[in-house]
Amino acid sequence: MRIYGIGIDVIEVERIEEAVAEFGDRFLERIFTAAEREYCSRQKRPELHYAARWAAKEAVSKALGTGIGAELAWTDVEVLRAPSGEPSLLLHGLGKAFAEREKVREIKISLTHAKSYAAANAVALGE
Repeated sequence: MRIYGIGIDVIEVERIEEAVAEFGDRFLERIFTAAEREYCSRQKRPELHYAARWAAKEAVSKALGTGIGAELAWTDVEVLRAPSGEPSLLLHGLGKAFAEREKVREIKISLTHAKSYAAANAVALGE
């Protein structure tokens, strides 16, 4: 395998808190899948986990070179948690089609968060 692309993103947790306060479920449903919302809502500080997933989606869009838009929607990138605790990634819709067309076989991600910031990186691996 070869590296197709890499991406990184950092976000202030406060930005997510403000968006949720202003737009509520409309914002959450536009950005996050049902599984992501269910996971984050169970956490002590959901905003930290939403922010980390936001950062992961941005990092993946950079690794693929698409940005969020015509070839990759927010909910095309789904961040899951393996039983081991390791974050994993599923692509849906346009994102999945793009990855197949470009022969991207796997995307590795790493998430982190602190009191005020969340960050993620992504490495897209191809043939």
